[in-house]
Amino acid sequence: MDAIRVRGNGPLSGRIPVGGAKNAALPILCATLLSDGASLLRNVPGLRDIETTSALLRFLGRDVAVAAPEVRVSAASGPIRPEAPYELVRQMRASVLVLGPLVARHGRAKVSLPGGCAIGARPIDQHIRGLEALGATIRVEHGYVVAEAPRLKGAEIVFDLPTVTGTENLMMAAALAKGRTTLVNCAREPEVEELGRVLNKMGAKVEGAGTDIIVIHGADALDPFDHAIISDRIEAGTFMAAVGAAGGDVLLEHAPIDDLEPVIVKMRQAGVEVERDGEHMRVRRVKPLRAVDVTTAPHPGFPTDMQAQFMAMMCVAEGQSVLTETIFENRFMHVPELCRMGADIDTRGHTAFVTGVKGLSGASVMATDLRASASLVIAGLVAEGDTIVRRVYHLDRGYEHIEKKLAGVGADIARVPLEGMP
Repeated sequence: MDAIRVRGNGPLSGRIPVGGAKNAALPILCATLLSDGASLLRNVPGLRDIETTSALLRFLGRDVAVAAPEVRVSAASGPIRPEAPYELVRQMRASVLVLGPLVARHGRAKVSLPGGCAIGARPIDQHIRGLEALGATIRVEHGYVVAEAPRLKGAEIVFDLPTVTGTENLMMAAALAKGRTTLVNCAREPEVEELGRVLNKMGAKVEGAGTDIIVIHGADALDPFDHAIISDRIEAGTFMAAVGAAGGDVLLEHAPIDDLEPVIVKMRQAGVEVERDGEHMRVRRVKPLRAVDVTTAPHPGFPTDMQAQFMAMMCVAEGQSVLTETIFENRFMHVPELCRMGADIDTRGHTAFVTGVKGLSGASVMATDLRASASLVIAGLVAEGDTIVRRVYHLDRGYEHIEKKLAGVGADIARVPLEGMP
């Protein structure tokens, strides 16, 4: 098993290519189940979650070839096995996204309940209620959701609260449902909008993806597709926070600037310069960081997936910042690890009070989830001495070669074997 070793090394300078969006690629991979034809996804990051989803598609009966940045899903050559077992679903909660496509295309789906995760429980009750509204008969037995329907029928579905995977699952199900489906109070994330583009390429008629009301006119059959995935806004935001913490001047190639507006606003308030440079984004900090308050919210608010990275940056800002987490109940698990490095953070319920310190100290720290891992790497960029980030398999779920990309702009960082480390 490996770890990431980071040593504070001053400002960053150069160019970092921003990869494709993992959270867009995963539902689009699942959407290949809506067609029997061969589909091609381009600009796909080489990540563990992509491999896990590909393994799930193979289990279901599709041939998948992963050669990042491309993933090819071959035409169906035999019957689909409409079951997503616990052994695969437990590795990645987004595996539940096969539920809608399977019941819509094959009339039956048996998908393991995903359960909770390190950052909090995320139930799928709204997925289930939505599929029932579309005409599916659903029962839960032995830890599995079993859904059956000869053919789904369009309906109006109102979400109790915005849910990204719930919106995506029902969009895919409705794409093959008979008639018109209206989804109300939808998640508005760019990744939802991207799925809408793909479903339209396949022959469904999706209107309003990226807004709170989505209308889908289902098709009798859907076509395969060739699609290039949008760039990853959270990866780009993570590198913005790295430059904000360490200082420097970095060009983020193909960063999705329009999708990052809530993060850019807070970065600028903190003293980080962010400018459009053609198709790219230039991030620069030469002045001291200022403390800034942040409250996470569904898109277009400040993303919960950027809270940990922004907190790491605030650890070395002048003054006190207040960070409030409104999405997940356990998303301050990185706080004790940052405090091991000398950060001054006081948590009270869903709020963290961060008082900036003059410097951090390298330490051996443990990653608890994907974004917490990134926050520890960022803290290590400004810490004196070595920081050893353990459990890097979390990082590998969502960042493709993060250590190589940061090393390319001058960071003293490397992937190292854990053997022999204290």
